[in-house]
Amino acid sequence: MTTMTNASVREFKMPDVGEGLTEAEILKWYVQPGDTVTDGQVVCEVETAKAAVELPIPYDGVVRELHFPEGTTVDVGTSIIAVAVAGGAAEEEAPAAPEPARAEQPAPAERPAEPEEKPAARQPVLVGYGVSTSSTRRRPRRTPAPDAAAEQAAVAVQAELNGHDAPAAPAVPGERPLAKPPVRKLAKDLGVDLATVTPTGPDGIITREDVHAAVAPPAPRETAPAAVAAAAPAPAAPVSYDTARETRIPVKGVRKATAAAMVGSAFTAPHVTEFVTVDVTRTMKLVEELKQDKEFAGLRVNPLLLIAKALLVAIRRNPDVNASWDEAAQEIVVKHYVNLGIAAATPRGLIVPNIKDAHAKTLPQLAGSLGELVSTAREGKTSPAAMQAGTVTITNVGVFGVDTGTPILNQGESAILAVGAIKLQPWVHKGKVKPRQVTTLALSFDHRLVDGELGSKVLADVAAVLEQPKRLISWA
Repeated sequence: MTTMTNASVREFKMPDVGEGLTEAEILKWYVQPGDTVTDGQVVCEVETAKAAVELPIPYDGVVRELHFPEGTTVDVGTSIIAVAVAGGAAEEEAPAAPEPARAEQPAPAERPAEPEEKPAARQPVLVGYGVSTSSTRRRPRRTPAPDAAAEQAAVAVQAELNGHDAPAAPAVPGERPLAKPPVRKLAKDLGVDLATVTPTGPDGIITREDVHAAVAPPAPRETAPAAVAAAAPAPAAPVSYDTARETRIPVKGVRKATAAAMVGSAFTAPHVTEFVTVDVTRTMKLVEELKQDKEFAGLRVNPLLLIAKALLVAIRRNPDVNASWDEAAQEIVVKHYVNLGIAAATPRGLIVPNIKDAHAKTLPQLAGSLGELVSTAREGKTSPAAMQAGTVTITNVGVFGVDTGTPILNQGESAILAVGAIKLQPWVHKGKVKPRQVTTLALSFDHRLVDGELGSKVLADVAAVLEQPKRLISWA
């Protein structure tokens, strides 16, 4: 790649748009090579394990190259776009095409010193996140010792004698293999020792494909093409029903993070679920009255609003339920605030944004926060910050016509309340069987934090408020 006259090429790297995220998928490019960009202009949208985020470019210039197409998952710290800017020192550019083979590397003492990177005048700052100053410079790889090189040569010769292509030499014994954090995590999840993996990446870096190859079953040994042709039967008619009967959907982004979180929660927190069926006829009447109240004009008023308020009242009466477990310190951390999570189904999967300091909000304020949370989630614009630091969650499975369920805790939280469908059912009311609005509530809680008595009290208080909404006043 050549450099424009009186211009240098700046490489914009994939930032960590969350807390500790290691990768993101490029959903959409808003620019193409040759387009002019300005400082702060959004150039692409990426999806992390938590949300979809738009990335602004931090300088003016002309787009030289997009390094990855849409749909590609890219590690944090990897350059994704090159921009030619006027003046300034040029940053190191990626080659236009990968080299077919690496030239012989000089000894460590003979390698030219790498130029020090000049700090950028400005770094992109996304909503809710500060500037990261960590360096991503990779240490130089050591040249294998002579005895190790000889051993690798012997392995290659033996493999050639066995009729197989000689693989690339594995990492030198005793040396820590080179791999990025997400690749190390993948290897750990699959039970693969990186020291046994043959690297194929540049500078001997182990890639995801290398890890998957290490656990894949060995391919059947190939015979000579002529023999295969002679032994092969006549080709059968093509069969298409296999692909027609199955659809494979890549698990990534929000769906991948949700799956990992649910597995982590299910196998770390001992779950207990309790149920109660309650007459909510009075609550439904109150919902209709509030819709006519001028204090709620323009606000979303529905049963979920009063259910959320009932849970907040129950937490105020039983504050120990609002806690988390600190594994490192072996302590229970009781929270004196409630960040109320609301599970929301979106096209990208299930997310749980939360209303910060919900305990301090009036009913109209809570209605406004709920409406904003739901609208933002449906548009796919929920920020990573909105999904962090939740304490308890509500999941409304009733909207799907489901009576109840046994919800899994949102990881790191103490309790989750599932609300079933509200249906007209026969109910004994004032000594007579009458049609009443009835629903079933299910409360799952972490038994390390919440014992049966405390969990029962919380669930009973929620039911009591929904049965007699005037308790919102008497218990306030």
